[in-house]
Amino acid sequence: MTPLISSSRKADLRVILGSTLFFIYVVLSTPIVGLAILGCYFMPFSTRYKIADIWIDYLLFMLKLCCGLSYRVEGLENVPLDRAAVILSKHQSAWETIALRQIISPQTAVLKKSLLQIPFGGWALATLKPIAIDRSNQKEALKMLLEQGTARLQEGLFVLVFPEGTRVAPGASKKFNAGGAMLAHKSGFPVIPLAHNAGEFWPRNSFLKYPGVITVKIGPEISTQGKSSKEINAEAEQWIVKTMDEMAT
Repeated sequence: MTPLISSSRKADLRVILGSTLFFIYVVLSTPIVGLAILGCYFMPFSTRYKIADIWIDYLLFMLKLCCGLSYRVEGLENVPLDRAAVILSKHQSAWETIALRQIISPQTAVLKKSLLQIPFGGWALATLKPIAIDRSNQKEALKMLLEQGTARLQEGLFVLVFPEGTRVAPGASKKFNAGGAMLAHKSGFPVIPLAHNAGEFWPRNSFLKYPGVITVKIGPEISTQGKSSKEINAEAEQWIVKTMDEMAT
């Protein structure tokens, strides 16, 4: 198993330089790709999705080239090939908001509505069928999650949900919100639990990215048949917490 790296580790010149180069690439490439996606607004969704895919491929390549940060995946065989599913994932870093799209695809995600207001990147993201919610209105946010999430699943898109609601530092945990489990219960689609240790290498709210190999573990499919949303949520949370504990030892 890849050894964990403390987010409090002092950065050396390589880390600072690599993180700076990666940041420059993101800043320069985002407007270009954003405009390309917006320019394809009247074309099929698959075209816009493919452009975003290519951009993320290059982002992950540049992350490895500049920062020495890559990843490995265990349990990919647990992802269903014949239908979509609700992905309930651990949330530690900005990394998983990018990379999980390439690991389990096609995919959309539940995110903050305010992100769509970011010039170029946010505008382009708005054309990729996100489920953008306003967290200040929880009742309306849940309604939107259930309605739009069900529609996306029926279209064949995996729906990524971070049940903790916000990024949580390595070694810490937060009670799981039941929204994702409620979506699975209402729609009848299964749940795929997912754990990773990205926060050990790309700490939350951090400019710095440390070299290493992020481990992503995909758990067995959780059927929603005959289960309440509370039971579904508890089963996913139990698997993720147990797997995170195992990864930390």
